[in-house]
Amino acid sequence: MIALSPVHNDDPALALSPLLRSTLLTLDYIETNGPIGLTPLKALKRYFVQWAAEAFVWPHYTAEDLYYLNKVLNEHDFLPLMVLHDVMLGAKLVRHYKGAMHSTRLGKELRANPGKLWAVLTNYLLCVVDHSKYTRHGDQLVGTWDIFLNVINVEAHTGVSEERLCSVLFGGEEEEFRRHDYQLAASFYIHVLRPLCWAGLLEEHRIGKALEQREVYTKTPLWVAALNLETDRHLREPTRH
Repeated sequence: MIALSPVHNDDPALALSPLLRSTLLTLDYIETNGPIGLTPLKALKRYFVQWAAEAFVWPHYTAEDLYYLNKVLNEHDFLPLMVLHDVMLGAKLVRHYKGAMHSTRLGKELRANPGKLWAVLTNYLLCVVDHSKYTRHGDQLVGTWDIFLNVINVEAHTGVSEERLCSVLFGGEEEEFRRHDYQLAASFYIHVLRPLCWAGLLEEHRIGKALEQREVYTKTPLWVAALNLETDRHLREPTRH
């Protein structure tokens, strides 16, 4: 578990979490429309996937992005929804029953307490979900959240690239991670950077296009509100001109 400071329900920083926003939309959908149908393989049925693609407006996974690659949408075509389904089920916010996904008592209680709901979702996404199944080779990553968060806390104070973070954490030159050791960089993204972005603690800025595209990460107000880290004492306010 990661020690998260309590975030007030009315804190506007919570709106920065795609994970929380989409969970609330899903719980609201069930409350309004009833349980969500499941396929024989227990995936969410296509009608909900299509609704979610439009309603979630998930960064870098918008309906426009998804339909550009797929004529119709199934759950496995919308990766954030797959992960969200796993997180909500594992955190016992929903359950499968008689071919449909229902809200649990806990899900209904936390729906009215978004600050606590965010903490439950974030800890499950970061500390329980096995992200290796989303990597090409099932890669595991060596390191702890205490190390990752404290390093990112300093490096991302004014914006940092994936390659710079890999260089600081694992050694080696930044250019090597960009050109040659991209498997480790990709694993770090899937295990650490992407979950932090989906939780709303980091924001990913994509600069450039195609092979020239680079990603820069900055901390969000939710990071400041929810995390109290050892390296906070090393931070300085960025210079403004």
